[in-house]
Amino acid sequence: MRAEIVKINSENPETSLVKYAADQIRSGEVLGMPTDTFYGLAADPFNLRAVEKVYDIKTRSRHKPLSLLIESTDQAEELAKPLPEEFYALARKFWPGPLTIIVKAGSRLPLKVTANTGNVALRVPNAKIPLAVVSAAAIPITATSANLSGAAECTSAEQVHDQLHGRINIIVDGGTSPRDVASTIVDLSDENARWRIIREGAISADDISKFFAQG
Repeated sequence: MRAEIVKINSENPETSLVKYAADQIRSGEVLGMPTDTFYGLAADPFNLRAVEKVYDIKTRSRHKPLSLLIESTDQAEELAKPLPEEFYALARKFWPGPLTIIVKAGSRLPLKVTANTGNVALRVPNAKIPLAVVSAAAIPITATSANLSGAAECTSAEQVHDQLHGRINIIVDGGTSPRDVASTIVDLSDENARWRIIREGAISADDISKFFAQG
């Protein structure tokens, strides 16, 4: 099976191609897609068969939840339980950008997406292609990196094709990723801890700590 490569301009995404990618996601396909960090696997999180495919493609443990790309804090409110003040403060400061925020999931989200944790990881990427696709599809999309679990993350469509050959039907080629560091993950789901850094990535732990210290 040869993957279809869809070249989309990363600065001015072509509307017809964005709609094509969004329609494919809505129909249950899993696409390789650029973000502002690594290439990710984009699927409809409300389609359980598509979510299952994401885990299969990556050979990812079912105990690990999938992060989601969204286009706004308004969309976050549809996916999460009442959001804490810290969420809005972080979103104002760091979104769009490489910050993933874990919050308590709302009842709309399938348990399979949260891996039964009851939490969801959300991010507004600073990249035009995924934002355009999320907007056109009118749903969030999964954002887990487009690679086999344990293997190197991919910064180009070619790398995605080489690593996931035969596992994926469509890859959106938006050029080389603007950075090769993963997003930083901050967990706001534990009311006692208030906040904690799960993974230091493109935004330093120091920047996050300073931000909360000022708050």
